[in-house]
Formats: sequence, structure tokens, C-alpha cells
Amino acid sequence: MTPSTPGGEGNRRNPQAVEKDARKAVLYARVSSKEQEQGYSIPAQQELLRSYAAQAQIRIAEEFVEAETAKTTGRPAFAAMVSYFKLHPAYRILLVEKTDRLYRNFKDYLTIDELGVDVHLVKENVIIGQDSRSAEKFMHGIKVLMAKNYIDNLREEVAKGLHTKAAQGLYPSFAPLGYLNIGSPDGKRVIVPDPELGPMIARLFNWFASGEYSLKSLARKAFDEGFRFRSGHKVPTSTLHRILRKRIYMGEFDYAGKNYQGIHEPLVTRETWERVQEVLDGRHAKKHRKMTHDFAFSGLVDCGHCGCSMVGEIKKGKYIYYHCTGYHGKCAEPYTREQKLAQQFAARLREIVIPSAVLNWLQEELVASDVSERAAREQARRRDHAELDRLQSRLDVLYDDRLDGRIDAGTYDRKAGEIRRQQDHLRRRLGEAPELPPISQAVDLIAITAKAADLFLERGAAEQRKLLRLVLDGATWQGGELRMSFREPFSQLRLSNLESRTKDSHLTGEEADFENWR
Repeated sequence: MTPSTPGGEGNRRNPQAVEKDARKAVLYARVSSKEQEQGYSIPAQQELLRSYAAQAQIRIAEEFVEAETAKTTGRPAFAAMVSYFKLHPAYRILLVEKTDRLYRNFKDYLTIDELGVDVHLVKENVIIGQDSRSAEKFMHGIKVLMAKNYIDNLREEVAKGLHTKAAQGLYPSFAPLGYLNIGSPDGKRVIVPDPELGPMIARLFNWFASGEYSLKSLARKAFDEGFRFRSGHKVPTSTLHRILRKRIYMGEFDYAGKNYQGIHEPLVTRETWERVQEVLDGRHAKKHRKMTHDFAFSGLVDCGHCGCSMVGEIKKGKYIYYHCTGYHGKCAEPYTREQKLAQQFAARLREIVIPSAVLNWLQEELVASDVSERAAREQARRRDHAELDRLQSRLDVLYDDRLDGRIDAGTYDRKAGEIRRQQDHLRRRLGEAPELPPISQAVDLIAITAKAADLFLERGAAEQRKLLRLVLDGATWQGGELRMSFREPFSQLRLSNLESRTKDSHLTGEEADFENWR
């Protein structure tokens, strides 16, 4: 709004002053953001309305401008204009370019009608007021209907466009924390990881997936590590909870009640996201008690009777027992000593301990396989680069043919388009090929895990829990028996060990033939 200071009159006014004020008017101009992009402007409307006022010998007392959409009532300049008329009841003229500049819904229409002012629709060459003929008012109402229909259709088209965008895997809204909105080369709006907040979001998921943090302690750690809103304010616990629930961070997103696979870069793996959901569900649905002691197995084992969590509890100040939370009601599973659970865990973990000779063989095989795979990938990469160079040469020749008149524009556009599509495909393939991690990392992980499993009973509670989270896919306790399943590749290692021990009574590591193990 661009206000001007109206002349101040006292409460007692003579008829001549009232008559004089009757030729004073209020000007209202509005454009939407889309119209601004297309070249429409407030100054153009103001110039038109001021010229009209000068010719009609009307003096403009105040001007109100609005540079936003009018999808809903409550526009600030519109509301200020209504208040201004109420404060100056002698001002009876409202100047506006045309109907849809003033109102696009019935509430605005009724608001202006109740003011009792004469609305001058300058471009439509119409004046609507209390003394207008019924036919003029009827036509004016039709235009209001058309304006409302326009905005309704616009809203539907926007919604349709957002659904189409979501179906293409493009996130159709403002980027969530950890991402940024940018324009892609094809002109579409996409989201990309925020170089500062993106890695922090990934760490939040990894920290919480460990099971060692509550939401409150995670919020404290995040704040200490420098995690903030873009404004610099602290991220509250409730927001962290919403972040940890969002699928967008692992590559999917929800929109209008449907789930879509996004084309944006995930910040965490699906496995990490699902593990976080398990921890969140376990803390809320299974109602774990707040742990003041470092229990090794709380939250890792489910009750085989009812599916609730098994949690630790100290008895007589020193003995640790595990029991079902009983969230679904009283459970028949009795209390179990921690030592009994630990011994059964240790027995099962020994099944994934690999003999040293097998480990050496495995390392040699993996390294050889890694060398072959890297060589094959490098050869494929060189082929793709050579094909890109060949296609570019074809494109250059095609361009020369077009310049020399040997082919027409239509032929050039068709053939050049096909070549560019092939180039884009090759570039995407080159860009999407992930860098292989050193195979030594996998061998080291297997060796360290095997050693940790062999010494499981000698480790502290934190190390025991860390190892179990690495190798464990699930565990249940029922009737004094532990049932557990391993994640890959540990389930395959266990299977190979069991098969080899079935065919040979023992595997000392000195045998030359490892066919049974493989």
C-alpha cells in the first residue's frame, strides 16, 4: 500500500464540504505474481486510473496497491482500503481497472457492496453503485462468477501440475531441511542436498539408528555439533522427530496422501531409515522404560510369546534380569538372567567366526574379483567416452552439412536431436556409476567381526550391543531359547560354516580344499 495523508476534517461539516468530498475517490490496483512475470504492472493501472480521474474531475484521496494473488480474502491492501472507506464515509468513489482486479470471491463482493460506494470499472466503462439498474448489477454479478470460476480453475490446474510433478519424481514443494531448491538445466525446479545441512541430517539418522540416543539427547548432541535452522535457531525435539520420520531423506516422498519415488539424491540409505523407524516405533509403541543402566540387550530382543520388547532391570542392586514389557497385557514369559542371554548370543555368534585359512582364501578371492570388476568397469567407461567422442564428431559433420545446404533444417533437427539423446544417455550412465569402495574394507570388516564374535563374552555392554546391531537382523526369546537371524553377508558366512562342519567333523584351517566351505 502507498498511503497519502488525507486532509483532516472535523466532526461537524457543512453541506458544501460533504458535496466536495463526494468527488474524492480511492484508487485500488492489483496484479498477481504470475502477471508480473508476464509484464503486467501496478504503474500501468495507476496511470490509467489517474488519467480517468483527471478527465472526470475526480480527486484521488488515497491509493492502495496489491502485488499478490487473490485466491483468498484477507489481502492486506484490500482490507486497508475497506477500513479507509469506513473511516471516511463521505468518500463514495472506488476506482479500479476491471472486475477481477477488485474481487474474485463472493465475500469480497459483499464487502464492497455493503460499503455503498460507486465502483468505477474503468476498462469496462461501467459504474456500479446503489443507483445502478438491476440489469447492470446482474451483469456485474455474472462477471464476479466468472472471476471466481477462473481462480477455481487456476487452483485445479496448479494442483494438477503438482501431482504431475510428483509422478515424475520431482518434489513439488519447498525443500525440507537438508535440501535446497534449484533450477535444473531443463528449466524444472528440483531439490539437491544442502552442502552444510545435508551431511548433518545424515549424521542425525546414523546417530539415532545406533539406539544410543533418545530424541532429547539427540537434540542436545545436534545443537553441540552446530545443527541449526537456516535462520540460526535451535531445532526442537519435535522437529527432529518429524525429520526422522520423513521418507524424503531416503529417496521417497509423500504428497497428497500418496507415496512417490523421487529422483533426488538420498541423504541416507533405506536400511538406515528403516532402522530409525524401528527404534522410533520401539520407543513409542513398545514403551521401553527409560534406561539409567547400560543394559546390553534392551530393545534388541523381542518376546516370542507376544512380540513386545525384552528390557533389562536390576534386581537386588546388582543382578540384571530381562523381562517382557507386557505392553499387550500380562505375559507368561518369566524373567531371564542376563548371563543366560549372553551365553546363547555368544554361541550363535561363534557360528559366523571364520577359520583363519578360510579368511586368507576369501581375501585372495575377493581381491582378485575386485581387480577384475574394476578392470571391466574401466573398460566400459572408456567405451562410453569413445562413443561420446564419436557422436560429437557426427554432430559436427551434421552441422557442417546444414551450413553448406546439403540437408534441410528439419532433417538436421531430427538427426541432431537423436544424437543428443544418445549423448545424454551416455553421460547419465557415466555419472550414475558409483565409485567402488576398496574391497579391503569388506575383508577387514569380516575379520574384525569374527574376532569380536569370538570374544563376545569378554566385551563390555556397549561393545556387545554395537556388534549385535551390526550383524543381527532379529532375535526372539521364548521358553529359555534364543532364536536369531543374521544380516547379509553374515547369514551366508554362517551357512557356509555350518555346511562345512556337517561334511567334515572339523575345519582346522590347514585343509587345502575349501570346496565344502564354499
